[in-house]
Amino acid sequence: MSKKYGKRYQEAEILKILKEAEGSGNPEEVLRKYGISSASYYNWRRKYSGMELSKIKRLKELEAENSRLKRIVADQALDIVMLKDINAKKW
Repeated sequence: MSKKYGKRYQEAEILKILKEAEGSGNPEEVLRKYGISSASYYNWRRKYSGMELSKIKRLKELEAENSRLKRIVADQALDIVMLKDINAKKW
């Protein structure tokens, strides 16, 4: 039986939590309220601080496109190596 640790928050929820933590005098209290570790909070703050929801969505789109393009380049590199190996053999 596997346990699921934590919760995956959506970008809108992350922004809400960050704004609430910044607005309160004690961010630890807000983290306890939502059950978030301080490491997650500081990672979110580093990544999403000062961003709006539209910018975060655009960032996610760009990250997905970047990973797709990296896969395409890796596939092409494998094809090139395979073709060089085939052409190197004497028939």
